[in-house]
Amino acid sequence: MSQFYKSLFNSHQRTEDNPNLEKVIELSDRLLSLLFPERCSKEYIMQRELELEFEEIQIEFIHLVAKVKPFLKNPCEIIVDKFFDMIPSIYAEMRKDATAITNNDPAALDELEVIKTYPGFYAIAIYRLAHELHKLNVPYIPRVLSEGVHSKTGIDIHPGANIGSSFCIDHGTGIVIGETCEIGDHVKIYQNVTLGALSVDKEMSNTKRHPTLKNNVVVYSGATILGGESIIGENSIIGGNVWLTHSIPANVKVYNRSEVVIKE
Repeated sequence: MSQFYKSLFNSHQRTEDNPNLEKVIELSDRLLSLLFPERCSKEYIMQRELELEFEEIQIEFIHLVAKVKPFLKNPCEIIVDKFFDMIPSIYAEMRKDATAITNNDPAALDELEVIKTYPGFYAIAIYRLAHELHKLNVPYIPRVLSEGVHSKTGIDIHPGANIGSSFCIDHGTGIVIGETCEIGDHVKIYQNVTLGALSVDKEMSNTKRHPTLKNNVVVYSGATILGGESIIGENSIIGGNVWLTHSIPANVKVYNRSEVVIKE
């Protein structure tokens, strides 16, 4: 056992500079609370207090990104500055998502309820932060964010996916959205939907493996759409439990013709 303990100890020494999982999630949640007072437990009396909190979070983000400095092409400060410069536009997209969920879910009272309580909104909001970091070629941290959301909500969105405006996730549990997915504007997805790869061979890591959903597509619960060449055309509706590995044209409905028989 002593050799085993020594090996573990050496592993701990080599990984001590990795970004702390809890810290990454805590910082993203603090940032989300600043953007949405509906999620914030702190009261700000002066605008300067809010500005100072942003500045503090930005500094802590620099420290986090510094943990992966050997893998970066640009200085940590420049990367984090670019990320925070994008916060206003990311926030605008989050607002559109909240509106889309509110408008599409008959059970939603208003945007306050959606922002404060809906796991779908939370998953999309954190995705938008993680995606921006992913675009800036920051390793590990975006995936930590996505997996943190996955553990909390059951919604698995890879930070590499490209998702358009006004995205609506209803219920959300069990949703999987793969790394190379392309999702247009005003798309709505229900629980237990998989947008996955047709093949999981490691050799395909640099290819488009996941489907494309054009604008205004609706995918109902339990549907599975696989493959990088699978394109769902604009305004099309994919019914519950449908399994697709090929493209679908625009303006169509796809559904299973199952029969329910009740015998007395």
